Amino acid sequence: MFGKKHSKPQNRIDSLIGAGTTIEGNINFSGGMRVDGNINGNVIATQGKSSTLVLSEHARVTGEVTVTHLVVNGTISGPVSASEYLELQGKAKVNGDVHYKTLEIQLGAIVEGRLIHSTVAVQDKVVAFKLNSGE
Repeated sequence: MFGKKHSKPQNRIDSLIGAGTTIEGNINFSGGMRVDGNINGNVIATQGKSSTLVLSEHARVTGEVTVTHLVVNGTISGPVSASEYLELQGKAKVNGDVHYKTLEIQLGAIVEGRLIHSTVAVQDKVVAFKLNSGE
């Protein structure tokens, strides 16, 4: 528990959606992406590859967000899934359920929905008991 290093977001940004830009429709990406504008649609990272999404304080996403690493300082209206790491900065506002593995929340961040911790390791440790039917 104390000795594990948690995966942090990448520093490299491959794509930028600038302030004043509005995208209507879903976005699929890999690598790193920063959003300063608005997205009306789902933002989904390529499965099986590490991905980082950074939402600035001016960013707004209306739709589902599914990535490995997520840093939010803007607004998300929809369900969020961060399979590795989620950071909610001081001006973050999420309206929807949040699935996460590792979570960091700064003072001032708002979540209007459920926080759901996801862990695959727990499922691997389940032990099945067999009933003794030969009494």
